Amino acid sequence: MKVAVKRAGQVRTTGPSCDLQAEETTPLNLEDKKGLVAEVSAVAARAQSVVAAEYRGLTVAQMTELRAKARKSGVYMRVVKNTLARKAIAGTSFEPIGPKLKGPLVLAFSKDDPGAAARVLKDFAKGHDKLVPTLVSLGGQVLSGKDLEKVASLPTREQALAMLMGVMKAPIQKLVGTLVAPQSKLVRTLAAVRDQKAASAGA
Repeated sequence: MKVAVKRAGQVRTTGPSCDLQAEETTPLNLEDKKGLVAEVSAVAARAQSVVAAEYRGLTVAQMTELRAKARKSGVYMRVVKNTLARKAIAGTSFEPIGPKLKGPLVLAFSKDDPGAAARVLKDFAKGHDKLVPTLVSLGGQVLSGKDLEKVASLPTREQALAMLMGVMKAPIQKLVGTLVAPQSKLVRTLAAVRDQKAASAGA
């Protein structure tokens, strides 16, 4: 079955087995380019991390599946021409990846959870060897695709909050224990005196 894709006044016919390079090479008019750059720039300004991956050879159906998984995990994913991507990330913490963007790439930005994009692409790549992560960036650092596993292993937002609460709770529990200890000792001492008096009275 063939699908007609319309972009910027042009219609391109694609089949379900075609790769996604058509999405990157389909011409955009100036307004479309400005809108795309603004959209990606706004996401990059707030994102925790980004992963770039080659997608050459993926089918439309596979890319649709990947995007669905990304949305479910709170990951923003777009195929953007490298020239436009460099403009979009200029002035953000991801600007250093600009010179390393080569070939047809899909960009996946983690919005809240720094390891989300890495986990989505890592899991998807297990069953789709055409998806090849080339780099990952967070905290202003640029890492190679081989470091994807490390970033994917970062705790989720919920896990990080739980760890933080545990760290905050520990000193409080120690303080409460310290405050309670004298009172507990006093209660035990009074109970012993009471029992001793009761025994004496019985005698």
